[in-house]
Amino acid sequence: MNDTTTTVTRTDDAETAARQRSEGGFLLPRVDVIEDSRGITLLADMPGVPRDKLDIRVEGNSLTLEGEIALQAPQGLNASFAEVRAPRYRRGFALSRELDSQAIDAQLKEGVLRLRIPKIAAAQPRRIDVRVD
Repeated sequence: MNDTTTTVTRTDDAETAARQRSEGGFLLPRVDVIEDSRGITLLADMPGVPRDKLDIRVEGNSLTLEGEIALQAPQGLNASFAEVRAPRYRRGFALSRELDSQAIDAQLKEGVLRLRIPKIAAAQPRRIDVRVD
């Protein structure tokens, strides 16, 4: 863990989340952020989102994850109770300048989106060899 900098910051605080729910009905997916010396990994729970309904965008230092859920009730049946009413996930993060947003690798498997964002070369640790003369 890098003790000197924070490399990713949530941009969806409680006020923003409340506004999103009232305006567009978005769900906030749970996200784990794991940092190592080479970069960060984000693991976002997005069950029900097919690959073609997933949108990952980077604009400046902002990373936005969006996905549309493919909710399908059996034909002829209506839900008498539904906990999931919003058909979309949305989550936003601010990325630090030490992350290489051009090299993001994204994988979706079993409802979990995995994003690997490496640090730029200058921010990665390196070993300095010492010569003996």
